[in-house]
Amino acid sequence: MIERYTLPEMSALWTREAIFKTWLTVELAVLQVQEEMGLVPAGVCADVRSKARFDIARIDEIEAEVRHDVIAFLTNVGESVGENSRFVHMGLTSSDLLDTALSLQIQSAGVLVQDKLTQVIETVKQKALAHRDTVMVGRSHGIHGEPITFGLKLLNWLDELQRQQQRLTDALEENRVGQMSGAMGSYSNIDPAVEERVCALLALKPARTSTQVISRDLHAQLFMVLANLATSIEKFSVEIRGLQKTDILEVEEGFAKGQKGSSAMPHKRNPVSSENLTGLARLVRSYVTPALENAVLWHERDISHSSVERVVFPDVFILMHYMLNRFNGVMRDLVVHADNMRANMNRFGGIIFSQRVLLKLVDTGMSREDAYRLTQKNAHAAWNVSGGDFRANLLADPEVSGVLSAAEIESCFDVADYLRNVPAIYERFGL
Repeated sequence: MIERYTLPEMSALWTREAIFKTWLTVELAVLQVQEEMGLVPAGVCADVRSKARFDIARIDEIEAEVRHDVIAFLTNVGESVGENSRFVHMGLTSSDLLDTALSLQIQSAGVLVQDKLTQVIETVKQKALAHRDTVMVGRSHGIHGEPITFGLKLLNWLDELQRQQQRLTDALEENRVGQMSGAMGSYSNIDPAVEERVCALLALKPARTSTQVISRDLHAQLFMVLANLATSIEKFSVEIRGLQKTDILEVEEGFAKGQKGSSAMPHKRNPVSSENLTGLARLVRSYVTPALENAVLWHERDISHSSVERVVFPDVFILMHYMLNRFNGVMRDLVVHADNMRANMNRFGGIIFSQRVLLKLVDTGMSREDAYRLTQKNAHAAWNVSGGDFRANLLADPEVSGVLSAAEIESCFDVADYLRNVPAIYERFGL
């Protein structure tokens, strides 16, 4: 069944309402720590927490005059708090608030992406188990190679996804940093101990050093990891598309009751989800370049990164979350045509077993050059003729039958021998 996915939980993290709530969370955490350290009078934090409100329309009104989003936010919050608002944002610079809040958003969004990735990994794992013994032909250069199983193909996907999961975990952990270091990052008007305690309160780590911003190489690494993950999803989607071609038809995306594939051709059942995922991966990768360029700022800070981040962070996380969700649906509902897999594998009378024939001929004492010539001649004769039969050609070739019995020729076409080590590969995954 094909689903239309809506992901309000991810989108909601990047609304202006959510952003301002995160800003307020950071400011209240700073105020709480400063009060605990005796830097502001007792009771101030509770008073501010009970009164602090913001109104987006009012923030926009103030910003239209002051041309500064953080000042507009603080001014609006101060209107609801009153006298104790003078303690809010004490000793901080704007980027202390912005960068620490962004780190919190990254962590929240990262949890949602990780959850979806975990679902995808489990779905692929179950499919790999279900098709461990589903025999198909492996292909190199798009040309038939030797027998594999569909489960083995999926096990390769599982391995790649698990690597991507570890990379994402590492990148998110690396980005679990905050800063409360003031203008130029020198703690000129704030104690480094405030930063330590605020970050602990917010489940972040203090940046070892900051200028006036957290270094954007951290963000760039995260974007590269997300782009790599998107590329894996595209890789798998392209494979599904290839295997769904009419003249191959070994797998097929689920097709829902009432779904239509073409406005003109009623017979069409197109791999639309896999095509969609292919396109979205291109978009995710496109954000890597601006993320890298954001790492290059003038001196201790400029704001050339700011406008970029307002676009790329919501986009990359929403897209990645959507891609994983949709791909999970594709894999869950994937139709596997095992009969077609076996039929395709045996086209031209089993030419894919040519290496086994070659080796069998060499075992008789024949030179490798002669064995290759004989095997290739009979294989190409089958390939070049409609309905060609490699096995029949070998049996009819006196040069082959003169050294190999019919039973020995037949033994070369035993698929089980090609797959005898598949269980050992599964054991590496604990499956």
